Amino acid sequence: MTASPAPQLSAIIPLGPGDRADGLASRLKLHHRIGEVIVSATSPAPGNLDYCDQWIHGPAGRGAQLNRGAAAARQSWLWFVHADSRLTDTTVDAVAEFASSNPVAIGYCRLRFCNDGPRLVGLNALGANLRSWLLRQPYGDQGLCMPAEVFDRLSGFREDLPRGEDLDFIVRAGMAGISIQSMGATIATSARRYQERGWLKTTWRHQVAAARLIRNARRSARSDHP
Repeated sequence: MTASPAPQLSAIIPLGPGDRADGLASRLKLHHRIGEVIVSATSPAPGNLDYCDQWIHGPAGRGAQLNRGAAAARQSWLWFVHADSRLTDTTVDAVAEFASSNPVAIGYCRLRFCNDGPRLVGLNALGANLRSWLLRQPYGDQGLCMPAEVFDRLSGFREDLPRGEDLDFIVRAGMAGISIQSMGATIATSARRYQERGWLKTTWRHQVAAARLIRNARRSARSDHP
């Protein structure tokens, strides 16, 4: 009996104004389990696109950009990676292995912050990892990965939210009975917003916004499926 081929991943990078994706996209494109790299931007493509397979653009908005990237994807698995994420080949290997062994689950990575912010962001990473493990509520900067059919089943990300579309999506997924699991890998992300806006203020705003998003997402899911 011939084994089924390992699924390939469509890596989707939402690119905001002033962000760059060439370094991350180049690393992803070199990995043999990444079937394609899609940059979903807010501006037309630059001249050199050797580092990605598709560059699509449209109006700004993280939810809309993620949805445009997913709509353009040609592979059976979608991996959403933020432009300021830092990862290694070991991370990509773990994500690819997860896709091979979890046909209907959503995966996430453990979070670590880069050394470009205050030291206290280590507490934020600890909190994010505990929340993901205990409550199954990872954020988008933890590299959410899922089958395209699961993404379609949940109708993608909401585009009417200025932020928090990732947590809203995860809450809806959990209420729909979709398994949310650690992929056993670590992904690093920039901590510069904590440096620029202040650690305490940024942390407090995130917690308040997260609580509101979770409450609203649960209410919306209940009304859609009474």
